[in-house]
Amino acid sequence: MIGRLKGKAEAIGESHLILDVNGVGYEVQASSRTLRAIKPGEEVTLTIDTHVREDAIRLYGFSSEVERSWFRTLQTVQGVGAKVALAVLSVLSSGDLANAIALGNWQAVQQANGVGKVVAQRIVAELKNKAPALAIAGVNVAGATGGSAADAAGHSHHGGPLAEAMSALTNLGYGPADASRAVAAAAKELGESADTAKLIRRGLKELSR
Repeated sequence: MIGRLKGKAEAIGESHLILDVNGVGYEVQASSRTLRAIKPGEEVTLTIDTHVREDAIRLYGFSSEVERSWFRTLQTVQGVGAKVALAVLSVLSSGDLANAIALGNWQAVQQANGVGKVVAQRIVAELKNKAPALAIAGVNVAGATGGSAADAAGHSHHGGPLAEAMSALTNLGYGPADASRAVAAAAKELGESADTAKLIRRGLKELSR
């Protein structure tokens, strides 16, 4: 299976691009968020998810491993296929999606093209226990790279405090889903400049409600 492609963006459409890899043009489906960050003619490296069917092989491209993980995780929800998963990732960054799920904000998920209220609520309900691990993975990648993966994680400059606060609350005995929800609420209220200690204090206040 193809897991990664590096080449020149030859043409970019609304939902796909043609990636020239050593003279071979690969058609890669991608979210509009990923496509907007690519300029025609530039060298690009995409993490790939390969779907093989009897009648076709489809390649889906992502700016980071975290984004691909969300793409796969979204499809574990009933009624969510590759098209809907890409639509969700087109309107929400990985970090925004993690926060929406942690806060139970299905309305944010419903903004995606083709996602109705029932599916949006299902995504938030079914993924609330998976979101914390993916969110922490995202902010860790952000802190390590500071590049496109950081932007995809949604917290390119303050990934450290978020991850540390989530870890601290988990170590205190709170479940990952509750810790993620509390830190997301704290970050929303205090802003991205909040340090770890403030996030933990505000998170604990949120959990004590």
